[in-house]
This record gives sequence, structure tokens and C-alpha cells, in this order.
Amino acid sequence: MAIRRAKQKAQVIEKLSQVAPPGETFVACVHVETGPSPWLNAVFDEIPGLGLVVALTRRFYFLTLTNSSVVVNTANRWTNRPGEVVAVFPRHAFPVSRVKRATIWSSMYLQLPTDAKPKRLNVHRYWRAELDQLSAAFPPGSIDPSSQPFEMAPQGQPYPAQQAQPFPQQQPQHPFPQQQPYPAQQAQPPFPPQAGAPVPPPASFPQQGVPMPPQAPYAGQPGQPGYGENPYRT
Repeated sequence: MAIRRAKQKAQVIEKLSQVAPPGETFVACVHVETGPSPWLNAVFDEIPGLGLVVALTRRFYFLTLTNSSVVVNTANRWTNRPGEVVAVFPRHAFPVSRVKRATIWSSMYLQLPTDAKPKRLNVHRYWRAELDQLSAAFPPGSIDPSSQPFEMAPQGQPYPAQQAQPFPQQQPQHPFPQQQPYPAQQAQPPFPPQAGAPVPPPASFPQQGVPMPPQAPYAGQPGQPGYGENPYRT
């Protein structure tokens, strides 16, 4: 009967190497058992026969993390030797939920193809280091918020989801105080023409083809810049 972790993992890797694709590498191997929390074994033992029934209904598995997959093997109840392969999941599609890392007994729920609902798996502290390595395949949101952090989880692994707190929005500050626009002034009506005052004729544009009277070129005023005869005058 294999008791040491190194021996059990060696047996699992030896068995999987016979069917693994070329180039497959093995990262971690975890021994798990099904059923209710093992902390309840003492309660079950108080009822005659119930503790034995619960113990016999537990199933044992090995979860092996490779560079591409998570392989589930059965484990013998008495010898811990790995048995048949139950399921193979891609690393990015490992169907686990409610993963909780605890001091003694950790737990998770795994959906196997042969089961109608997820199966609870219990992991003893003896395998907690390997469980931390297996956390590399846990999907986002699968870790229970009350779980202990996974110490050996690689960079970028999702820990219990925390909602990002946005920074408080600040009102834009103007370098100068805003000034109120001046009130629009109403246009004043024109002065009424006085009685007897001549009314200037309306301005009109010169007709086309009618020559304009010649105007004296600008020559400035005496004592001001530009005063003098117009050099362009002919």
C-alpha cells in the first residue's frame, strides 16, 4: 500500500504515461475523496452503522494537472493505486466550483460526465501543496470568497473576486472663475427724423458700365508719415 505522496504520484504518472500524448508533462497530482465533510465522521459514528455506510460510499480519485489537461483517475480504497481514467478536461475548461482552501480539509465541487450534479471532493492538508498547484486550472469565479489564498498559485490566477472600486469622479476645476455673460442689450430704435430736416437720399451702388469719378490719391497730411507726392501718380 502506497502511503507516501511521492510514491502515489509516481504510480499515477507511470500509469498515465502509458496513454498520454507525446510531449505531455505532469505538474501536480492530488488525492481526493468524495462525500460529506470528514469533520462529520465523529457524528456519523455516534449512530450505529451510519459511520460504516458513509465510509463505504466514499469514492477516491487522483486529479492530475498536466501542461494541457486535468486527468481524473480512480484510486483504490485500500492500496491507493490509480485505476481507470474517468475524465479528461482541458485546463481552460476544468468544471470545478465552490473551491475552498482550509487549514485541514479543503473542498471543491467537480462535475463529472457520469454525474447529474457536481460531486463534492475533499482534500486533506497532506495534499494542500499539490492543491495549490492545481489551482492553476481553476476557472475565474470558482473560488469561494471565504477561501484561504492559494500560496503557490501562479501569476494571474483569479483569487476570490473583488469588485473594483472606481475612483471618485472629480469636478473639473477652471483656472479662472467663470464669468456670467453680459446681458444682451436691446437694440435702440433710430432717432426719428426732425421736422423740416432734409432726408438723405438712399445709398445706391454704381451702375455697371458707368465710370467712377477720379479720386485724388492718398498723400497723407503734412507732418505725418507718408506725406508727399504719390510716386505712382502719372
